[in-house]
Amino acid sequence: MNHSIQLHRGDDVAQQNLVLAGRQEGGGGEDRVDLNALIGTLRRRRTLFLCVALGIFALGMLLTLRATPLFSATATVVMDTRRPQVVRASDQVVTGSDLGTAAIDTEAQVLTSNEMADRVAKALKLDDDPMFAPRREVEQPNWLQRLLGREADPIPRRAYDAQAQRDFVNARLQRGLKVERSGSTYVLEITYTSPDPEFSARVANAYATEYAQSALLRKRAETEKAVAFLSQRISQLRAQANADTQAVQRYRIANNLLSTSASQLTEQEVSTYNQQVAGASASAAQDRARLATARQQLRNGSKGDDVGEALNSGVVSSLKTQRASLAAELANLTTRYGDRHPDVVRTRQQLADLDSSIQTEINRVISNLAAKQNVSDAQLASVRSSLGGARGTLQASNKALVGFQDLERKAAASQQQYEAYLARYSQVTAQEGTEAPDARVITRADPPSGASSPNIPLSFFLSLVLGLGAGLGAAFIAELSYRGLTTGEDVESRLGVPYLGSMPLLKSVMKWKGDPLDVLIKRPHSVFAESFRNLQTSVNYSTDAVVQVLVVTSALPREGKSTIAAGLARTAAMDGQRVVLVDCDLRRRSVNRLVPQPPKAGLIDVVRGDAKIEDALVQDEASGAWLLPLNSQRVPPGDYFAGEPFKNLLDELRGQFTLIVLDTAPVLPIADTRVLATMGDAVIFVARWRKTADDAIRSALKLLPRGRVNLAGVALSQVDVRRQTRFGYGDPTYYYSQYKEYYS
Repeated sequence: MNHSIQLHRGDDVAQQNLVLAGRQEGGGGEDRVDLNALIGTLRRRRTLFLCVALGIFALGMLLTLRATPLFSATATVVMDTRRPQVVRASDQVVTGSDLGTAAIDTEAQVLTSNEMADRVAKALKLDDDPMFAPRREVEQPNWLQRLLGREADPIPRRAYDAQAQRDFVNARLQRGLKVERSGSTYVLEITYTSPDPEFSARVANAYATEYAQSALLRKRAETEKAVAFLSQRISQLRAQANADTQAVQRYRIANNLLSTSASQLTEQEVSTYNQQVAGASASAAQDRARLATARQQLRNGSKGDDVGEALNSGVVSSLKTQRASLAAELANLTTRYGDRHPDVVRTRQQLADLDSSIQTEINRVISNLAAKQNVSDAQLASVRSSLGGARGTLQASNKALVGFQDLERKAAASQQQYEAYLARYSQVTAQEGTEAPDARVITRADPPSGASSPNIPLSFFLSLVLGLGAGLGAAFIAELSYRGLTTGEDVESRLGVPYLGSMPLLKSVMKWKGDPLDVLIKRPHSVFAESFRNLQTSVNYSTDAVVQVLVVTSALPREGKSTIAAGLARTAAMDGQRVVLVDCDLRRRSVNRLVPQPPKAGLIDVVRGDAKIEDALVQDEASGAWLLPLNSQRVPPGDYFAGEPFKNLLDELRGQFTLIVLDTAPVLPIADTRVLATMGDAVIFVARWRKTADDAIRSALKLLPRGRVNLAGVALSQVDVRRQTRFGYGDPTYYYSQYKEYYS
């Protein structure tokens, strides 16, 4: 980032501050591209631009013309999208399908492989070709050959063994090979490039032919491999199917599974037993209830004749009928004969016997109820036992049936897979020997009639474009890295100080031999003389105060400040002013060249009091200006300008002259100038056109005492007007050709 010096003025013009401000270089505030500025840049750097552009163009054309002509031949092959299927997809084996992009790219890589190069080399017998014969010495390409793309041999050139020879031939063969897919089709373009057109066509056709044949051989090999694979797999599947079937039979026998319906029969048997258990349970409960009721009636005092089973007994009913008849007869006899009558006694005995018989029968009925209950309970226990056994058998059958069904499914799957492979084996063996190639040649390569490389029109165009691009790049890089000042816009944008004007280089505006300052006398209306008047005018209008003491300085030596100081003095004197030019550069003494004879007394003599000012002043007869030079004696070190003597001298000169021009030393190497700059009413800073770096000027301006220097601005010296009119866009000198007729 450039730092610009910005001038701040107060109410008192003599008290001004130089403040550093950070501004971007060229900050004009505009965001548009200035075409004239770009053209100006090219015009300034046209020599560099032309040299770089012509150099790159010449190098490109030289390389093109020196390059070996190469001929390219192209053969095309088409891929067969039908791929063989070894096993159907339903057999859970990977199947073939139409070719995809990845498969086509893979085939292109196959074409460029070492295996294919080896096949082509054998087919063309390249081992016997002199072009592929190795030499004993290593031949390294020179820089031009490397630039053209030639590489060193892939293996050292020595006595080769067989494998090294094949590697050498294959590597050389692959250099000129190029395989590309034609768009999104299944067509591969095989291009071979070499210096021999016939050889290029032979190699391209050999690659196409060998690839098609290798595809057929590869398919046959795949078929043979598939047959071998299927045969081996069928043997394995046959053994597996037999083993699974035998396992099913062994499991059936071991678990007594005679048929798959055995479990259904067992389930029916369990169902029947469940029904029988229900019936037996109901019957046993009924018998148990009858027996309990009868016993309960007996315990309640019943003789048993009212027991349900007794009432239903025919014997008991008959006996009861007899008893009723006998009881009636007894009652009749008792009424007729009394209790002691033998018939009554006999009848009463018969009635007692009959009651005993009835009781016996009732006891027998109750005993039958108990027996019947026991039978029902025994029958229920038997049925329940049978049900438990049937259930155990069913559970065992169900458990065994799970394993049986798993073995049966496994055996069925093995058998199905075996049959599928067996059917596919029959199909593959039937197709063996009838394979079609996966690729076929559709276009054979013909020897090319013209070279494919180098393409001279294309090389010409590319060399021209690269040359112009490199030239433009070099020009703009040089311009961006350039730190000098060209125009007034550069001065104001980079330094942030006013631009006072430019002093032309004399030879750029006229033919003149001799001292340039003499032009001011002999050609007062020339552009060179007018530039000094313009500079003086700019200085006078740079401040509101009257400029009586004018300090002229620069950042570095040989900037032209002494010539400008002397020219300003002469110009002012010729305009009628009383002017004195004071030589304050103790080391160069540039004013002495205007003095016809070496002065006996000078500025330092007057400051030290060794001479009077009248003794040291010398008048320039040509212009009438007065000069205060330095004498020829070496000035001892000392601070001659900071003391009161020099200030008194300057005050005395103010009283005698209307303009005092101080020609000072450069600011960067000499400290005296910083003191002198504070004593002037205005300071002119001189910079050599396109020579003095803006960083040097900026550094010099920073050294000037802040707030004590009235910097009028910067003037450019030794401006080549003819060059400035070509690329000094934005500077007044740019329009010199339009107003030069005003000068004579």
